[in-house]
Amino acid sequence: MSAAVTNADWRHMHADDLTMVYETGCIVHPDYPEAKSVFEDRFNLYPKGCFVLQAGQGQLGYAISHPWPAFTIPALNVELCSIPDNAKSYYLHDIALLPQARAGGYASIVVGKMAEQARDDGFSTMALVAVNGSQGFWERQGFKVVEHDALTGKLKTYSDDARYMMRELI
Repeated sequence: MSAAVTNADWRHMHADDLTMVYETGCIVHPDYPEAKSVFEDRFNLYPKGCFVLQAGQGQLGYAISHPWPAFTIPALNVELCSIPDNAKSYYLHDIALLPQARAGGYASIVVGKMAEQARDDGFSTMALVAVNGSQGFWERQGFKVVEHDALTGKLKTYSDDARYMMRELI
């Protein structure tokens, strides 16, 4: 097992990062595969919500977020093609870190960067779907589970433990 990386920084994603982003997604989320075109779509629609964790010449992770209507969930592995006019919340699509970057607090750091971006862009809430037992992490980031009948079936397409969560931005 390799040592945790301690000298990486988050930066905004560039178009030439998309191959690495796709490859990282395949490694980190084998149970939630998404086509490269999905990553390209999210980046093209809202580049200021997309980040890469850079360490020297290497990239160790990514984070993707974009505006989306509250209390709805984008389908997995589907291109959005546009951001709906009623997108009033800031949706965290994904944070993926390679194993060597998971112990450095990098996920919390990028959540802070995305919250700052959301505030700068005028959003009052952030939303996400927590999977893989990550609810506790998201609660520590200020998110709360929101029960909404319209989401029940859609959450099952993610996993049995999927939870829709929101965070108020003040």
